[in-house]
Amino acid sequence: MPASVASTCSILILLAYITVTNSSLNRGQGKCSELPVGKYICEKPIVDIKTQSVSNCTLNNTVSVNCLPIAGVYCDGRVFDGLTSAFTRQEFCHYSNGHSFEIALSLSIFLGMFGADRFYLGYPALGLLKLSTFGFFMVGQLLDVILIATQVVGPADGSYYQINYYGPRLSSVHSNIETKIKLPS
Repeated sequence: MPASVASTCSILILLAYITVTNSSLNRGQGKCSELPVGKYICEKPIVDIKTQSVSNCTLNNTVSVNCLPIAGVYCDGRVFDGLTSAFTRQEFCHYSNGHSFEIALSLSIFLGMFGADRFYLGYPALGLLKLSTFGFFMVGQLLDVILIATQVVGPADGSYYQINYYGPRLSSVHSNIETKIKLPS
């Protein structure tokens, strides 16, 4: 009999521990900005119809979006209904100062031998050099067409091209010491 009483007590203690743990996890106690993924939904960034870029994108390539805890989540001292915004989160965006990818590529193709593409992107020294050497004897023009088309060369201030939201934007993939490459066996 004492063994069954001991096992019953340990089961009751285990159930009490699970209940306390689950209730604190489900309620999401604490700050709303520290909720785990799945306990909140963030709104999509607003896209400007004219420029097809994210509105209010800052120089450090972030935009603030409102996040709403899901219904029944308790944080910041109250229970949310799923419709009320509780905090803002910084999302990645591509900051552009207005240099259009289409214009830069067109200038490079048609007027690249005169350096118009480099003047447009903010590289006046290279534009003047291309102008005085007829686009490095057309070799520099061909090279610039490739570099601009692959978006290796961008505006001189370090911003991104203004490209349609679902346009031909390229993202470079980098590998470093922290990136693990699994070789096929």
